[in-house]
Amino acid sequence: MEAVYWLIILAVLLVAELMTFGLVTIWFAGGALAAFIAATAGANLGVQIVLFLGVSLVLLFLTRPFAVKYLNKNKTATNVDSLVGQTGIVMEAINNLEGKGKVMLNGQEWTARTRKDETVLAKGKKVTVKKISGVKLIVEEKTEENEQ
Repeated sequence: MEAVYWLIILAVLLVAELMTFGLVTIWFAGGALAAFIAATAGANLGVQIVLFLGVSLVLLFLTRPFAVKYLNKNKTATNVDSLVGQTGIVMEAINNLEGKGKVMLNGQEWTARTRKDETVLAKGKKVTVKKISGVKLIVEEKTEENEQ
């Protein structure tokens, strides 16, 4: 009868994984499968539970990093993430110490700051977005060196 319980747990975990595709329950489904096989072979409940936990944890820690890496490799940056690396034009001189600076990027005007407080960028300069901090673009001057 224990084998039936493990089979039900396995099915529930697989359905949960299919509904979320979050790589959360698949590792425990592997553990449930191992416990199911042990139950059908006649192992006692203690062995089944140890197998369930052991196989689940081994699968989680050994295979998850690889699965996440390869399953998320084609992830497309969206919204703000897609701005990093793009080129904009300084519309108002960027001066961190004065708290001023605006950049035109993709037809929208953004508040901008430089990475270093002592760096001042004049109006009309091309800049590369390095990161986003809150609602401000963190930029640096685009040069031939960082243009590639």
